[in-house]
Amino acid sequence: MKVAIFGSGIIGVASAWWLRQAGHDVVVIDRCSGPARETSLANGAQISVSYAEPWANPQAPLKLLKWMFHDDSPLLFRPQLDWRQWAWGLAFLRECLPSRLAPNIRAMVRLAEYSRTTLQGMRRELGIEYNHLERGILNFYRDPQEFEGSQRAAGLMRDFGVERRIVSADEVVAIEPALAAHRARIVGGDYTPDDETGDVHLFTVELAKRCEAAGVQFRFDTQVTRLLASGGQVQAAEIIDADGLYGQIKADAYVAALGSHTPHLVRPLGVACNVYPAKGYSATFPVRDPQRTPMVSLTDSSYKVVFSRLGERLRMAGTAELAGYSRDLNTTRCEAMTRLARELFPDALDFENVSYWSGLRPSTPSNVPIIGRTHIPNLFLNTGHGTLGWTMGAGSGRVLADLISGRTPEPDFPFIGL
Repeated sequence: MKVAIFGSGIIGVASAWWLRQAGHDVVVIDRCSGPARETSLANGAQISVSYAEPWANPQAPLKLLKWMFHDDSPLLFRPQLDWRQWAWGLAFLRECLPSRLAPNIRAMVRLAEYSRTTLQGMRRELGIEYNHLERGILNFYRDPQEFEGSQRAAGLMRDFGVERRIVSADEVVAIEPALAAHRARIVGGDYTPDDETGDVHLFTVELAKRCEAAGVQFRFDTQVTRLLASGGQVQAAEIIDADGLYGQIKADAYVAALGSHTPHLVRPLGVACNVYPAKGYSATFPVRDPQRTPMVSLTDSSYKVVFSRLGERLRMAGTAELAGYSRDLNTTRCEAMTRLARELFPDALDFENVSYWSGLRPSTPSNVPIIGRTHIPNLFLNTGHGTLGWTMGAGSGRVLADLISGRTPEPDFPFIGL
């Protein structure tokens, strides 16, 4: 079977790898000049099964109202004259109902665990180097109420089989000594030793090379303009190639893995895809003093940012803006990130050579990705992973290949079209 994949981030390239392993003829189309140039370029680097939690929860609406008018708030909602944003927002409020929390977490954790195991197997088999560390993720708290709330969340995660254990402030510092200077302000934390970190861009680029060596064709600098359907099937994808020429790609099956831009491609065919961009930021600092720079991946609960060591760099990432498709950097948010990094690790990093980045995380209202077959039998979706694209990427590609190949995927997950 010939399969055309649109998008070459971690989701698209992982899909290509596993489809090729299943014996399919695969072509990947992307508007960029190489793989992992957009949302998979500079994220927070965490493989965070332990934090596979939805933004939508009973406390979220009040927090959103509180943060709405603060440029440096963790989650910023800026109303737009865009029906898609409002439709997403209404669905998000429905997902905040208490009855939705447990099933959403269950689905996210099962896919995330499966994906981490899949990634570990790929790492062993393919020998890809991507600055990965297996030192866990440590979430530390400054606010006693937040810390108390975290214990309930950690308990729920343990109910789903995730080892997320509560630790004291002294244990926080013992796990990551780079936080020792801030011991007096830390009230406690939670720690998951099984979680990992790594550079998603490096991994995806290297995986794309393995795909090419296995026979996958990549067509970069190529824009997919629309899908041509008749007789209840997609017959072809219309493209504009690197020379500006129109053409068509014909395949037996088509996979839309375009992140936040997936709805633009599939909605003209009547395919529902409630995905909206949540713009996230990252700042990457060169390391000056390795002894004072954290090696364990950290999450600062108060500011909703993460820190991950990537070789001689420290990646800081977080915040989210629900404000349309612009990737423009908000100076206030960039400055707030650097200010926090300087507060925590003042002598460890080169603050004069920081690199800022923003990416559009493709988010569903529930944070549960959309994976599977649409009502058009040969059109598949693999999108909506939000902040967990790296956490869920390898496994999402594998289950998508199973679905296209007519096999039942291993994880218990609400795949569409089943």
